[in-house]
Amino acid sequence: MRAVAEERYHDRHPFNLRMHSGALTPAELRRWIVNRFHYQRHIPVKDALITAKLDTPALRRMWLRRIQDHDGQEEGEGGIERWLRLGEAAGLDRGSLLRAEDVLPGVRLAVDGYVNFCRLRPALEAVAASLTELSAPDLMRTRIDAFERHYPWIEPEGLAYFRARVSQGRRDSREALDLVLGRASTRDDQERAVAALRFKCDVLWSLLDAVDGAGRGERT
Repeated sequence: MRAVAEERYHDRHPFNLRMHSGALTPAELRRWIVNRFHYQRHIPVKDALITAKLDTPALRRMWLRRIQDHDGQEEGEGGIERWLRLGEAAGLDRGSLLRAEDVLPGVRLAVDGYVNFCRLRPALEAVAASLTELSAPDLMRTRIDAFERHYPWIEPEGLAYFRARVSQGRRDSREALDLVLGRASTRDDQERAVAALRFKCDVLWSLLDAVDGAGRGERT
């Protein structure tokens, strides 16, 4: 599982490499924020689908916390709110983000594919797909450094989402990995878990393909 995350995680995507080297234009960075928000707002949806598949109160309580992390326990809290504030810090309109008018078709397909995977596949595979979080804390630290260094036009408070995900991602990945390792007792289970993680890596890569492709004409 760790090898898949290290080899196929989207930190290696050309768009992310350009982001972290400071090569993105404001228009490209705003386009990424808009389209990534479409993914972010569906995280609690897929987590609700996973929660319904878990068979003990302890596991459901554990996974329910992820929904609260993103939706917040009250209005104005949580990861989705922090992402909206990132958009505002980058000069985007909150209402436009919520209306999703500028979300690319390829991003919609990638996100729908992931949500449907979590809806249709067994709990083991749905949980295993979340283990891209094994690589997320390192990516968040890299991203914070890149934004502070290369994109000072984005207001610093807009980086709150990335800061929160360093500790949350570490905790979430540890819990999910323990669950997968405890349940993947046969070779077939293990192979399906690894395939699920590969699929999730492909989802994130496809999302960036769409965003990168939309800006290619601007760079030529």
